[in-house]
Amino acid sequence: MRRAASLLILPLILVSGSALQAQSPHMGFSLNLTVPTGGFASTTYPAYSYLDYQNNLQMVPPQKETYDLGVGGSFTVSFPTNRNLGGRLNLGGSSENGTNRAAGEATINLRHSIFSIGGDLQIFPQGTAFRHRGLYFVAGLAADFEQFDRSFGDISSGYYYNNNVDTTRKSRMGGNVGIGHSFGRDAGMRFTMEATYHATLTAHDVNAGEPPSTDFVKMAFGFVF
Repeated sequence: MRRAASLLILPLILVSGSALQAQSPHMGFSLNLTVPTGGFASTTYPAYSYLDYQNNLQMVPPQKETYDLGVGGSFTVSFPTNRNLGGRLNLGGSSENGTNRAAGEATINLRHSIFSIGGDLQIFPQGTAFRHRGLYFVAGLAADFEQFDRSFGDISSGYYYNNNVDTTRKSRMGGNVGIGHSFGRDAGMRFTMEATYHATLTAHDVNAGEPPSTDFVKMAFGFVF
């Protein structure tokens, strides 16, 4: 818990100063699609051998691990501080399914879930931060609380149908950078589209037994008020 709490400090610092100065904050909601990239999209692990309980040498062939398109949602509160700059608190999560396949071995079903608490800086080059309208750029940090599940067998009747799930939980720091646009009038509800790249910044050393980096592109479609 102490490490998880420390992960919250940096993203909250990003928006704390802006929140103290801000007027008329803007709340937003969005539906998100996550597109895994890099090793999170596809990783091939080399073959290896081990001794079983009868001291016989067993060979495990190369394993290919992939994750598919995921879905999620976000709640945001933006705090404009001047015409071009603002801070944003970002709460969101998503889930992605995947598989681990190896020749001659049973397929392993994978599921990754993430909940993030983040702090972002927003830059509005057209000077529309107070109205949260038009083009903007965003960058920030997030405390990521992740869960990795592994299961065997047919999951058509539900991922946890056989209660044979191996779960790993991890708290890590993530970074986000992206671009967005708010469509609509100066007042009232505005439709927003945003594309953000997320990268895991800490605790992703596979050789040290940590989960691989969960890097993905997030496409958000929602509304801001």
